[in-house]
Amino acid sequence: MASQAKTKAGKAAKAAKKSASSSANGASGATGYSEEQLLEMFRQMYLIRQFEVACGENYAKGNIRGFLHLYIGQEATGVGALSPLKEQDYIVTHYRDHGHALARGLDVNRSMAELFGRKTGLSKGKGGSMHLFDAAKRFMGGHAIVGGQFPLALGLAFSQKYQKTDGVTVCFFGDGSTNQGLYHETLNLAAVWNVPMLFVLENNGYGMGSAVERVRAGSPDFYTDVDKYGIDAVAVDGMDVLAVREAAEAAVARLRAGDGPLFIEAKTFRYVGHSYADGQKYRGQEEVEEWRRKDPVESFPKMLIDHKLATKKQIDALKADVDAEVAEAVKFAEESPHPDPEELFDDILA
Repeated sequence: MASQAKTKAGKAAKAAKKSASSSANGASGATGYSEEQLLEMFRQMYLIRQFEVACGENYAKGNIRGFLHLYIGQEATGVGALSPLKEQDYIVTHYRDHGHALARGLDVNRSMAELFGRKTGLSKGKGGSMHLFDAAKRFMGGHAIVGGQFPLALGLAFSQKYQKTDGVTVCFFGDGSTNQGLYHETLNLAAVWNVPMLFVLENNGYGMGSAVERVRAGSPDFYTDVDKYGIDAVAVDGMDVLAVREAAEAAVARLRAGDGPLFIEAKTFRYVGHSYADGQKYRGQEEVEEWRRKDPVESFPKMLIDHKLATKKQIDALKADVDAEVAEAVKFAEESPHPDPEELFDDILA
């Protein structure tokens, strides 16, 4: 048992070293991907950014109601983590879920319509911002209860192992949810059952309005703790899409080989408040500006152009296409009908 743990720790150290080296120099990691792959990663990040900007604008207009938690700043983590997945893989996430949904390929029009509460939405307008869901894409929803996604993800991963599907389950969560008992219970059972589950911690430094160091005893790092459960873990620069993707590719390959569960902590940042209504009085503008210098939607295309991996013309054309796609999604949502009152109790399990 000790030798097995030592071997696993060695693999984790190598993966961490690889992620760190790619994060230090994005160009070196980029050479391992085709032009098509690199541009697709940027397209997804830019789509998420523009979609979220449009959501904020329409929330202010009253077209989107309830709570709205935007993913602006964290695009590289979602895109990088989901890039290596296949159709049979499951994704379960938290209520900051728009970015994960779009990175998984959920329909942009139907996603926007769902936020607008329209009949053409992914869940017929009944789920809203925090509950995007598409069973066909094996995107098993955003979850409004903090930590509520953990046992669901565990069950899905257990079913994949039991049925020998060769699938994996990716579970996204924020640093705030690590104070929930479900987090530790799920880590323990996932290790006991050796399920193909990838824990992806999006550590943006804040649980709502509380900085990590105010609510967490000991080290601000989370990935160093899970070895207590016999789970390998690495930390990556969550603002570097290539670093996240390389770590995810390595993890997914190990999970498909039966070496799981695994854990990735992505150090990232949200440029907006916890929700749209958050005045962000708990942090200074200097901190936000410092992180903005690492904005993946700005730095990644610049790196591609500087290293002649893509042209400015390609980037501009891609941006124009995405801008039109998001504008069309807003138009589609605006013109879609509201659900009929008679449908209130449809699709409910009694």
